[in-house]
Amino acid sequence: MTVPNSTWCTTAGGTFLSVLPNLSSEDVLKTVLLAIIGTVVSFVISLVLKNGMKKRKK
Repeated sequence: MTVPNSTWCTTAGGTFLSVLPNLSSEDVLKTVLLAIIGTVVSFVISLVLKNGMKKRKK
């Protein structure tokens, strides 16, 4: 099932505009900081696991 592009854009735009008044700058900042922390933790864990697997194979 495909959705016409105009319908998708209208739905996404309406959703965004209905959520926008309820967001405060503190919420946006908190979300950005948590996303950055999550990304860094995920990257570090990936490196640790990758290095652990290399040492285990030797």
